[in-house]
Amino acid sequence: MKILVTGAAGFIGYHLCESLLNKGFTVIGIDSINDYYDQGLKFGRLQELGVAKAEAETPLKKCLSSKHGSKFSFVRLNLEDKENLSNLFEKEKFNVVCNLAAQAGVRYSLENPSAYVDSNIVGFVNLLECCRHHQIEHLVYASSSSVYGLNKKVPFSTNDNVDHPISLYAASKKSNELMAHTYSHLFGIPTTGLRFFTVYGPWGRPDMALFLFTDAIIKNKSIDVFNHGNMERDFTYIDDIVEGVERILVEPIAKRKERSLYKIYNIGNNNTVKLTDFIESIESKLGITAQKNMLPMQPGDVSRTWANVDDLINDYNYSPNTPIKEGVSKFIDWYKGYYNI
Repeated sequence: MKILVTGAAGFIGYHLCESLLNKGFTVIGIDSINDYYDQGLKFGRLQELGVAKAEAETPLKKCLSSKHGSKFSFVRLNLEDKENLSNLFEKEKFNVVCNLAAQAGVRYSLENPSAYVDSNIVGFVNLLECCRHHQIEHLVYASSSSVYGLNKKVPFSTNDNVDHPISLYAASKKSNELMAHTYSHLFGIPTTGLRFFTVYGPWGRPDMALFLFTDAIIKNKSIDVFNHGNMERDFTYIDDIVEGVERILVEPIAKRKERSLYKIYNIGNNNTVKLTDFIESIESKLGITAQKNMLPMQPGDVSRTWANVDDLINDYNYSPNTPIKEGVSKFIDWYKGYYNI
């Protein structure tokens, strides 16, 4: 099986590539390596996969891994580049595709909406067209818990109405689900959308709370605590996310088609953690008390997320379960090692 992973230099994409390679799959990763956050972190992830920065910097160059040999190669390419994306599909003959490439961030979507239209909508249509014309057996793609928007009923279920997003990021992810449904219906392409819930762990994004809080506390800076700390999140550890993605991605296609050509799953820990408890876990691991700026709710944010994962359990006998203290501890150990603290 040859697998395309888009967003391979990203947080989830890197971990997924590493896990698939360790299990013997052949993987090709693509990423635009944009400057939304520190590119050094993205190149660092690629170096962990055996791809040197000097190689990966060149657009459209196929870079082989010094660590995994011909089992892994990387191409710097964005999904908006329709022609070169199609050429890659034609040349490589992928069996399945996992789309993790996207312009991320709820708050940034208020500042730069066009980036979300280009990457998350135009780019996703280009990918669907490639899957359509190159006989891809299964497209698995990242959606987001943000699609639940202002929903009040918890835990959030994939059967709930999600027609009220409160950020352009969420709207773009909802549009991915709608477009995938259309291609499944019209062209018989099996598609599976995965609504991730607050993913965290080593090599995490610098714009996420755990990274921001850890970095500020270590540097004796204050942290911004929104909604005056009255927030709850269904935090999901990166290894649990990858396990769920893998089970769905590499399932035999005949078995996949027995269920439905089009499917949506939540991948979350199926419980909530108060923001104040989350901060206490960081403080406890660091042995430092945080200086807190208590602020009102941010536009586009929600006060609570909580995943119903019954479908994931029923179809794949799987449910994430890493405790928050364990996950936070592993992240901080990585952070200290990466930044030589």
